[in-house]
Amino acid sequence: MGFRGLICLLLLSLLHLCCAVEVRLTVRGAAAIARTDENFICATLDWWPETKCNYNQCPWGKAGILTLDLGNRILANAVKAFSPLRIRIGGSLQDQVLYKVGPFALKCPHFRRNDNGLFGFSYGCLDMDRWEVLNSFFTKTGARVTFSLNALLGRRKFAANDSLMVGDWNARNAYDFIKYTATRGHKIDSYELGNELCGSGVAARIGPEQYGRDIVVLKRIVQELYPDPFTRPKVLGPGGFYDKQWFETFLKTSGPNVVNGVTHHIYNLGAGVDPTLIDKVQNPFYLDQVAQTYRDVEMSVRLFGPWSGAWVGEAGGAYNSGGKYVSHTFVNGFWYLDQLGMTARFNHKVFCRQSLIGGNYGLLNTTSFIPNPDYYGALLWHRLMGSTVLSASHASSPYLRVYSHCSKRTTGISVLIINMSNSTSFEVTVTDDTRLYQQEYRDIIPREEYHLTPKDGDILSDVLLLNGTPLRITATFDIPALKPRLVAAALPVKVAPDSIVFATLKGFKAPACV
Repeated sequence: MGFRGLICLLLLSLLHLCCAVEVRLTVRGAAAIARTDENFICATLDWWPETKCNYNQCPWGKAGILTLDLGNRILANAVKAFSPLRIRIGGSLQDQVLYKVGPFALKCPHFRRNDNGLFGFSYGCLDMDRWEVLNSFFTKTGARVTFSLNALLGRRKFAANDSLMVGDWNARNAYDFIKYTATRGHKIDSYELGNELCGSGVAARIGPEQYGRDIVVLKRIVQELYPDPFTRPKVLGPGGFYDKQWFETFLKTSGPNVVNGVTHHIYNLGAGVDPTLIDKVQNPFYLDQVAQTYRDVEMSVRLFGPWSGAWVGEAGGAYNSGGKYVSHTFVNGFWYLDQLGMTARFNHKVFCRQSLIGGNYGLLNTTSFIPNPDYYGALLWHRLMGSTVLSASHASSPYLRVYSHCSKRTTGISVLIINMSNSTSFEVTVTDDTRLYQQEYRDIIPREEYHLTPKDGDILSDVLLLNGTPLRITATFDIPALKPRLVAAALPVKVAPDSIVFATLKGFKAPACV
């Protein structure tokens, strides 16, 4: 290449860095493409004890269900801010949890390291005093609770060297626990059966026909103990990794109107120790690979369980407690918010993050309870993005991800724009596909914008800036106000490199949002 060619390339590079790329974002507001639950955002409280360790680190501390400080004001206010937050009680050890109620569980053991136990732990126990404290916390914070039940009681190994568990589920302990919970008047949104026992399983597995029969038993228990159909909790399952044949056989066996939510898990970033994790979370081509799973789950539910809905029952991105230097930082928001948008687009009703607090991927810091950047992304989604999903598309860079929903609390639409490029700015003009409303909405109500960027431009920072201001817990331990920047609707949305933008266009008249 000659000198003139090098000069041209240099000039093009400088132009690319200093000038924003203009993008026309087309939102098709005539009809919805999918619908989520009103409480789409969910987070898990897990059972892991302090001795849960991975890669020479033990990041869970006292964040487990049995030891979490439920009196912490930051924790309470963080949950209250969602009004309500959907919380799942569950995780790997749930199939080793006994409930200290009724004649079945005469003893109440603590989780202990045990090389012969599932995931390296012995059985544990939830006593009813702790359950009362948990329910007091849920009531005070307005949480919407899913309780995931032990599905392994009564089963035996098919063979010593096989993870297959056979035999009918012994529902006695679950029945006593559900009866106690219902009698005490504790509000439960849904009960889920088992954790990662479907398909090839993780530490253990159950056949789909057996699982289908067992969840019918759970449904009957719930119907008996909650006779009012208007307050009856939903039944969820199977709570594991998607396997097409297994899921479809499970749904055919359980039959119509048994399962209300078909839950599957996603850890699409690999192991938390993976040194390429930071590259994966900002690579749109890598993130797109899981889209086929979402599409397949939605299709299986549509064909074999149309009375139910697809849920992401647990998603941590990177497994084994997440990435120590990545999963709690700004850059993880590229993965998290993109997955929220993608699953909503594929007609998933709920997306449950692993976890609310604990590991390296909690929405809250394990030791200080201070919200991590993803907490604020989740809160903005919950407040701005309604349940009606709209088609949104553009013909620009694949590093610019866009999603649009009807606004949750106001007229018009809300859009989520994720710029994974570290060098390119975009100026995004939002338009209706028919352009019938373009002039009308541009000339009236200002647009509300929420620009999320990392402190000092460091994508591995755990300090999040909203419109340039650091988000910090207040002196009274409250979540800070999330105030928008008001911008004339006629102007494009300016999206900086390595940034995330939520924008609400109140004057955008989408027929699907009426």
